[in-house]
Amino acid sequence: MTARRKKFYAIVFLTDVQRCCGVFICTMIVPDCFRPFYIIHNSVIEFFDIIWYNKSTYIHLGKDFIMNADIQKLTDSIGSVIVGKEQVIRCVIAGLLCNGHILIEDVPGVGKTQLAAALSRSIGGSFNRIQLTPDVMPSDITGYSMVNQTTFELEYRAGAAMCNFLLADEINRASPKVQSALLEVMEEHQISIDGVTHKLPQPFMVLATQNPVETYGTYHLPEAQMDRFFMRVSMGYPSEDEEMQILTRTEHHNPLENIKEAALHPEDILKLQEQVEAVFVSDAVRRYILQIVAATRKHEALTLGASPRGSIALYKAAKANAFLSGRDYTLPDDVKDMAESVLAHRLILSPKGKAQQGDARSVVAEVLAAVHVPMESEK
Repeated sequence: MTARRKKFYAIVFLTDVQRCCGVFICTMIVPDCFRPFYIIHNSVIEFFDIIWYNKSTYIHLGKDFIMNADIQKLTDSIGSVIVGKEQVIRCVIAGLLCNGHILIEDVPGVGKTQLAAALSRSIGGSFNRIQLTPDVMPSDITGYSMVNQTTFELEYRAGAAMCNFLLADEINRASPKVQSALLEVMEEHQISIDGVTHKLPQPFMVLATQNPVETYGTYHLPEAQMDRFFMRVSMGYPSEDEEMQILTRTEHHNPLENIKEAALHPEDILKLQEQVEAVFVSDAVRRYILQIVAATRKHEALTLGASPRGSIALYKAAKANAFLSGRDYTLPDDVKDMAESVLAHRLILSPKGKAQQGDARSVVAEVLAAVHVPMESEK
């Protein structure tokens, strides 16, 4: 029988306790038989649960985590433009904090472009939008060199990618040449022209949109480029109440005008990215990520499972999700929350899988249901 069922209790007086991101960190070791237990803190007896972290003990506060103030400001700023869609906004912010790129895939008119514009305005970084069509050239994205008529020297003229946020609208309408021009930009955060490398401003993020319904006159994104996207998200249709709010907001002005000033600045994002990198991930959670990725490679409905880049992306996304939840350590739930957005677009269904599953998202859900979730006692 577990300690939880035996109802063992312990009164522990905390002397050297530090509060960080809504979590009390206690440097003492608590025996397993005293989990869960009561702690006296500030003369109030409260109920806590335990999560083990190396030689320290995290005292888990359940759902009452405190979101980082900067993240809250950013979320509120984007929310002043985008009605609802909290999970989509959360995924986009997580991708930004992980230095990744987002593919927004949905039908026209649901706010894909508005989301990208709201994010850039909320951070105050440079923003470029390029409407991709078959006649767009790679140099329109990367830039080009031309002779200065005064000095007779080659000068670099920046393309659309020389910014903090690049909105590649309707990316599947661009030719394969243009799509491939994005590869180095997305992966290396740099542009090479005439033997000279130009670094992109930081942070740098590509937000690409595509319409999955209309395929006439489009060029399917190759698997190599799909794998470059950190996440794929879908906006979805709003509810009736949300659409009523949209009508009200757009009655007199563009909702983007609700963002009067930037909530954060690019240098703030760089600091937040460093904080996300410092989020702790236990070996049990790491193994959980690897087991999920391995299960996609063996699944009978798939001809291609997630690559090691996929496992790295899921690892980073779990850390970002924990940070957005006000924690500096990850839980298996962080992995579950991000698995579909991170992995689904990296999977290729077999003919049998298309007939049975219909979509890679259902395969991810099936894998999550099948893989064993580590418990707190599994260090």
